[in-house]
Amino acid sequence: MPYMPYKPHIFADNPLDRGDRERRDSQWLADRAADPDSKVLVMPELDVPLSDERKPTLSWMSPRDVRWFGIEGEPVFLGLSDGVAHFAIHVPASSGAAARLRNEASIRFVDARSAAPIVSGGESGIIAQARAQLDWHARHGFCSVCGERTKMGRGGHVRQCAGCRAEHFPRTDPVAIMLVHDGDRCLLGQSRGRLSRMRMYSALAGFMDQGESIEEAVAREVREEAGIEVKNVRYHSSQPWPFPSSLMIGCHAEAATTEIRMDAEEMTDVRWFERDAVIAALEGRSRDLAVPQPLAIAHHLVRAWAYGEI
Repeated sequence: MPYMPYKPHIFADNPLDRGDRERRDSQWLADRAADPDSKVLVMPELDVPLSDERKPTLSWMSPRDVRWFGIEGEPVFLGLSDGVAHFAIHVPASSGAAARLRNEASIRFVDARSAAPIVSGGESGIIAQARAQLDWHARHGFCSVCGERTKMGRGGHVRQCAGCRAEHFPRTDPVAIMLVHDGDRCLLGQSRGRLSRMRMYSALAGFMDQGESIEEAVAREVREEAGIEVKNVRYHSSQPWPFPSSLMIGCHAEAATTEIRMDAEEMTDVRWFERDAVIAALEGRSRDLAVPQPLAIAHHLVRAWAYGEI
C-alpha cells in the first residue's frame, strides 16, 4: 500500500459541507447571506482574518458586521457547518473598507501561507477554498468566449455570461510533484525560482498537460528537468495549493536511469542526495542542504522516503 500521511496536509481537510443542493437555490442563498447567524470570512487583498489570541482561529463576521464596515460585493458561498451558512468575500485594496478593516483591533490579517500553519487543519482547508475561489472570481469577470461581463451563479461555483450564455467554472490546475529515488539516494533540484535560497532543494514538479495521465506527467517532468527515466510510479497523497488554484499530486518513483542531464533553462541544479544527508536536513542538522518545510507536500514526500515509509 502507498504511504499515507498520518493526518491530511495543510490546506486540506476542509470540514464544510459544500452544499451542492442548497447552492442551486438563489433565494436560499440570498436569505442566508442576510441571516444574522451566517458567518462571513472577510479577506482584504485575500489576506486571512485571524482572532487575536494565543492560539489563533479564523475570525468570522456576521452579515451585519459586513454592512457596518461598508463592505460591498457578492459573497461566495463556502458551505455549511451544523446548518450555519459560511461565506467569503474579497475586499480590494482600493476599497475604503479595506483600510477600516486593517484598523480593527480585534482582528489581524495575515497572508494565507503564514496563516495556514497556525490554525487548525480544518480551518486551513477553508482558507484554501476561500482564497482560491475569491482569486478566481477577481480574475474572471469577463467571458472568455465573447468578452461580455459575467455574473456569479450557484453561490460562486460558476460565472454565467448573459451575452452568449457560456458558463465558466472555477479552475483547478493539477501539478505532478515527485520524489525520485535510487536505493539510498534521492533526486532533488532547484528551479530558477529558488536562486535566492541556494541551500534549498526540493522534489521535481510541473503542471500536467492535457490528455496526460499522472504517471505520464511524472515521467515527462523528470525527463525534461533532469534527463532521467523513471519506473514504478506510486501515488502518495495530494494537497490543495491555493496560489492561485493548484492541486499538488504527490508521487514517488524509482529511477530507471541515473545520469543527470539537467535542463539549464528550467533548473539551476539537480543532484542525487544520500539518505543520511536528507535526514540531517529534515532534522535541521545540515549546513549544506535545506528541504521544504511541512507546509508543503514536498516535505512529506521527502520525509516518507527518508524514513522508509514507502
